Amino acid sequence: MHDHPEPAGGWRSASSRRLLAISLAITASVMVVQVVGAILSGSLALIADAAHMFTDAAGLVIALLAAVVAARPATDRRTYGYQRAEVFGALANGVILIVLAAWVGFEAVTRLLDSAEVEVAGGVMLVVAVIGLVANGAAMWLLSVAQRTNLNVRGAYLEVLGDLLGSIAVIIAAIVILVTGWAPADAIASLAIAAMIVPRAVALLREVASVLSEAAPRGMEVRDIRAHILGTAGVVDVHDVHVWQLTRGAPVFSAHVVVAPEVIAEGRSDAVLRDLQGCLSEHFDVAHSTFQVEGAGHVEHDAHA
Repeated sequence: MHDHPEPAGGWRSASSRRLLAISLAITASVMVVQVVGAILSGSLALIADAAHMFTDAAGLVIALLAAVVAARPATDRRTYGYQRAEVFGALANGVILIVLAAWVGFEAVTRLLDSAEVEVAGGVMLVVAVIGLVANGAAMWLLSVAQRTNLNVRGAYLEVLGDLLGSIAVIIAAIVILVTGWAPADAIASLAIAAMIVPRAVALLREVASVLSEAAPRGMEVRDIRAHILGTAGVVDVHDVHVWQLTRGAPVFSAHVVVAPEVIAEGRSDAVLRDLQGCLSEHFDVAHSTFQVEGAGHVEHDAHA
């Protein structure tokens, strides 16, 4: 097993955690304001926008908690430690999002089909939506510099951008209600926001399914890794190649590597192993790799067995 320390700019670094924590505080505060505003105004769009912001708040909570949980040491029962905590949290998050989006969509369609219009206080709705817009703009400004170099912060940045678009949709609906008195604008905005939630929830559940099924991480081609291994001096073949991930950003790799007879005879197996592990770490960002070094005769024995 070969481990490399995480780069200083990684998502578990203090500066990144601080930015994510501030973004979480802003997002959670606005979400609460939106829920209260929805109750006071009767706006379904505000509830939908609060659900939209819940996606980001939940994702940030999962990421921050996972940083703490993942730091717990491995045990004899949990030999990989607790890094899968993030995956199970994401699974719960995705299911909740699908349920919320379905409920918002059903309620919106019901309101549109109902001949009796629901009273919506456009003024309250507008004020709360503007607060959300300003807060999301502030969060985007905080994350704007770090998101250029940190993928996880960039993910949070894009999620806040989605919240900002949701706030704009609510503002437009509120203005329509205030100017024309047409209450269905609230339900239409709700459907638009629900439509933004579903693809993100589905993408999240697909990623969870990929991790739990131990599929190769997205963007990581096994044939490219195999080509790099075969290009290492002293390696003549490779088989039983496996690559999966414990959680997002934590790929794990194992393989059986066949080396030339002179490598074993000259005692250079350790050097080849260091080259292989360094190659995976440098070119594929694999911090955890396990190789079984074999001679040609050993492979023939395995094949016969």
